[in-house]
Amino acid sequence: MTNPLYFGKLSHMSQDVSKVWKEDNAQQLVEALTAISDKPTMQNFLRDVMTEKEITEISARFEAARMLTEGKKYTEIVAATKLSSRTVARISEWLQNGCDGYRAALNTVSHHHSHILPARAD
Repeated sequence: MTNPLYFGKLSHMSQDVSKVWKEDNAQQLVEALTAISDKPTMQNFLRDVMTEKEITEISARFEAARMLTEGKKYTEIVAATKLSSRTVARISEWLQNGCDGYRAALNTVSHHHSHILPARAD
C-alpha cells in the first residue's frame, strides 16, 4: 500500500527541493557535474563519490523513468530493474509532479543518441 503522506509531500517538492540548492556544497556539486563534459571523467567522478550499489540504484531508477515514459507496466519495470513496485510508483509520481529532472535528462539522452548514426554492416 502506498503511503499517502509521502505523495502529499510531492505536491510541494519544487519548493522543498529548491532549499537544498541554496547550500554552497550543493552548488559546488552541481557546478562540478555540469563542468564535466566527457564520459570517462564523469564515470570516474561518480565512482569516487558513490558506491557501486548507489550507482546501480540510480541507474535502475533512471531506467525505470525511461520505461515509464514509454508506457511500460510496473510489473515489466520491476522485473527489468529489480526495483520495488513502491520505488517505481515514486518515480512515476516524480515524473508527473516533480521538478522535471527525469524528463529533462531523458530528453537530453534521447536527443544525444538521435545524433549518433547506426553502425553500418560491412
